[in-house]
Amino acid sequence: MEFDRILVPVSGSVADAEAIRLACRLARKTKGKIWAVYVITVRRTLPLDAQLASEISRGEEILDRAGSVADEEDYQVETDLLQAREAGPTIVDEAVEQGVNLILMGVEYKRRFGQFSLGNVVPYVLKNAPCHVILYQVYSTAGSSE
Repeated sequence: MEFDRILVPVSGSVADAEAIRLACRLARKTKGKIWAVYVITVRRTLPLDAQLASEISRGEEILDRAGSVADEEDYQVETDLLQAREAGPTIVDEAVEQGVNLILMGVEYKRRFGQFSLGNVVPYVLKNAPCHVILYQVYSTAGSSE
């Protein structure tokens, strides 16, 4: 399979860099386009366009790191910082808007209450994505919690 329009949601985890590297390698074959997005989740008690300085700063830092990884791979990536109530629907909406044919999500091996957990975002994207989805799991014992 060849993918020429790839969306990579980033979250600040160790899996982000590996997901960006893989996206660059996949896109290089077709000279495709890559979008890295970071979604700031805004609490319902705040307006959707609230100025959340610390979250914006963190998101920009994470997107800068994604850009640096793409630079190391000698590939161009577009980055976008989004604010929304929930990350899952926002990722799916962005995939539709950009017309991507792949969502590539880096995930860490996490344990919650003794069980492996993907959280809420990944299952939502898997269920509702308008295109192929690749999960790239990075095993990290440092990131696991019981």
